[in-house]
Amino acid sequence: MSGYLHLIVPKNNFNLLEGESEMTIYSFNSGVAKHYFCKTCGIKPFYIPRSNPDGVDVNVNCLDEPPAKMKIVDFDGRNWEQNAHTLAHKSKPS
Repeated sequence: MSGYLHLIVPKNNFNLLEGESEMTIYSFNSGVAKHYFCKTCGIKPFYIPRSNPDGVDVNVNCLDEPPAKMKIVDFDGRNWEQNAHTLAHKSKPS
């Protein structure tokens, strides 16, 4: 679960069904990104990304069942600042 497999969805398509009281939030630098951690185990199941503040980035490895249809796209995380704009459209409703 700690290996993060990103699935960016529009905020209005995200519903946390249970466990909100077990979450704590961490934000740094610009304060735009909001990282949600489990208070007990430290796993980060989702966060609001700085590159997509209108979306939620879900860790697919934390889901009981992954989405039936999901496209995995390579991303150059080493050069994040230069490449973040390539993900900006991922949180827009289709």
